[in-house]
Amino acid sequence: MKRFIFIVLVLFTTKVTLASSILIPMDESQTNHLKSYGLAYWTLKQELPIQWLLNYRGGSFLIPFANTLESECKIRGISYEIIADVQAASILNAIADPETNMDAVKLEKAPRMAVYSPKNKLPWDDAVTMVLTYAEIPYDIIYDEDIIRGALPKYDWLHLHHEDFTGQYGRFWSAFKNAPWYVNDVRLNEQTASNLGFKKVSELKLAVAQKIRDFTAGGGFLFAMCSGTDSYDIALSAAGVDICEQMFDGDRADQNAQSKLNFNNTFAFQNFKLDVNPYNYEFSDIDNTIGRNLTEDNDYFTLFDFSAKWDPVPCMLTQDHDKFIKGFMGQTTAFRKNIIKPDVLILGETKTANEARYIHGEFGKGTWTFYGGHDPEDYQHLVNDPPTDLNLHPNSPGYRLILNNVLFPAAKKKKQKT
Repeated sequence: MKRFIFIVLVLFTTKVTLASSILIPMDESQTNHLKSYGLAYWTLKQELPIQWLLNYRGGSFLIPFANTLESECKIRGISYEIIADVQAASILNAIADPETNMDAVKLEKAPRMAVYSPKNKLPWDDAVTMVLTYAEIPYDIIYDEDIIRGALPKYDWLHLHHEDFTGQYGRFWSAFKNAPWYVNDVRLNEQTASNLGFKKVSELKLAVAQKIRDFTAGGGFLFAMCSGTDSYDIALSAAGVDICEQMFDGDRADQNAQSKLNFNNTFAFQNFKLDVNPYNYEFSDIDNTIGRNLTEDNDYFTLFDFSAKWDPVPCMLTQDHDKFIKGFMGQTTAFRKNIIKPDVLILGETKTANEARYIHGEFGKGTWTFYGGHDPEDYQHLVNDPPTDLNLHPNSPGYRLILNNVLFPAAKKKKQKT
């Protein structure tokens, strides 16, 4: 018996000595892609070194072996491979080959995460908070009062979702003006604006948008989805211009508002036209939802291929095990290409609809990424629909794009080649 125990101990010690790294594959062999990102974040919190292997098996992670790390993989149901030093070195050598479109990026520090979300309950969910919770990535919820009072400098990463920065309450007035949730939302927003010294909700939302702009310019990472994308740019362009009709703010909109928009203030879009009909569920012609000749069966968008060594930033943001992503709708589904600024990088597009679904750019010292649609695994999410159960979609390619943005700020700054 003693000899048997001794042999087992020797074999175990040999295994740990030789198996010096854990590879988290992110190709089709991975049982839970979404929780793998959470494991990467946990690794950063433990101050363990981790490398993101761009374009290697779907954007895999390489981490020095640790018993606690292996335990976390098992607890979270994540596929992993224990590899020896020589295997790890071989992988890194292959990735370093100038002829291969791969690279290894060191992740250094877990970003401090904030989600811009109202404290009151609204009848829709948020794909980002759902996937962060599912992946076990911690975040703080902040809203208007927090931002106005100076909370943003505490964070590295900020997410905006189904929000209306124009002060028109999401253009839900026509369909839901008598719904208790809508009436309550208007009351709370007006009360918050008043408490913070603003005469109108639109003025409060503009001030918040400008604080977020300054956060990004100072080096922050901004990620937005659905109406948090176009309504944000519209608000910035309309600074000092009343674009809200009477049912939203008590007085008429400026009839010359369109000619007064300043597109120099925006992140992503230019030369767009406001939708001045308050009964319409649209803010402008940025969004391509109306008139799309696509159905759930044929609605897909394609991720662009980028050079891992020469264009590491877009390459990180597009890591996935599938380059053809199932489409999904939202109040803002996609962006008309002719309205996107020329210096904006398109990461994913639907060519047949002449639209971009996933775009990225720089602003000051920071960056922003806009992702059209509401929920990558719910094609047409409606008000009062139940939230998506991500236990049913652990390998969602669409949700992976969100989580690429979570890890992006952790990457070691590497000068992008031109």
